[in-house]
Amino acid sequence: MDENEKQHPEHHVELPIDVSITKTQSNCIQIKYLSSVMTQFHAGYFRISLSLTSQAFLLKILIEPIQDAHALRRLFSSIPSSVHTLLWFLALFILATLSFLYILKCVLQFDMVKDEFLNHVGVNYLFVPWICWLILLESSPFLSPRTLFFKILWWVFVVPMVMLDVKIYGQWFTKGKRFLSVGANPTSQLSVIGNLVGAQAAAQMGWKESALCMFSLGIVHYLVLFVTLYQRLAGNNNIPSMLRPVFFLFFAAPSMASLAWNSICGKFDTTCKMLFFLSFFLFLSLVSRPLLFKKSMKKFNVTWWAYSFPLTALALASVEYAHEVKGIMAHTIMFLLSSVSVLVSLILLLITAINITKHAFTSFQP
Repeated sequence: MDENEKQHPEHHVELPIDVSITKTQSNCIQIKYLSSVMTQFHAGYFRISLSLTSQAFLLKILIEPIQDAHALRRLFSSIPSSVHTLLWFLALFILATLSFLYILKCVLQFDMVKDEFLNHVGVNYLFVPWICWLILLESSPFLSPRTLFFKILWWVFVVPMVMLDVKIYGQWFTKGKRFLSVGANPTSQLSVIGNLVGAQAAAQMGWKESALCMFSLGIVHYLVLFVTLYQRLAGNNNIPSMLRPVFFLFFAAPSMASLAWNSICGKFDTTCKMLFFLSFFLFLSLVSRPLLFKKSMKKFNVTWWAYSFPLTALALASVEYAHEVKGIMAHTIMFLLSSVSVLVSLILLLITAINITKHAFTSFQP
């Protein structure tokens, strides 16, 4: 070592990296993202689960083996049962996730949940989680309707809906903030659908009196609601253009009514056929007016999922109709409606996954 190096030794400068700051920033981003998700999340997101659970139910019925089945029906019967099981588990996972998020929202942001309950549109979507759980229960590949566990779960899911019925239906015919002629809108039919789904599940368990009770509760209020909406009274024009996909609920209710009455009677009789024809006519009336939905289709929104469940409900009714009639025209309608409902659900699932990925990537950018 020479003298210069001895007189002027090299000093190594260490630059410590404050890892704690980085972690703090990361935590802040995550908390901010979670807060943003909780603020934007509402019961309307259960439309996704409503679509997937009804698709699982449709697939369960389509793959059931039937003697002397039509050729178009046999196309669906060839689908492996494992596909239905996978779809059922996917629907269960998404429904459980959405339910957990909404429970979290009730705990952390109860005021926003209260505002949703007081909203003439938002309150109707409080029925949807219970409808989803009931349909998921009916489409289960593991539980039989006659088992005790099935019956216990039916009570767990039906009681909250009946409590909402008492609250909302009571305000429909009394003077209050939700007087029917003022607050009626297409989403009000979700309460009716909830009662009809409950009636269908009760009939499958063999509880005919409970099924008749819920069916009568649903069908009477549906008739009143249908007339009110058809007359275009004061409260019927307060749906924003972005929410116009909910007009598809007009044919979802009679479709579910035909399925419920089919379960109660044990056959697809004249009443079921009349309800199916009504729903099919309303479906044709809506799809022949694409300009009605033009504004709502400009930008992706969770309301797009409102298209899927009504199509699946109509497809379910068409399956039962084709099974009863056994004609080429009935099976063609069944095949087309079932194919369209599956295709729409797949497209919506893909678009939603892409948008969630983009939103998550953008939110976590520094």
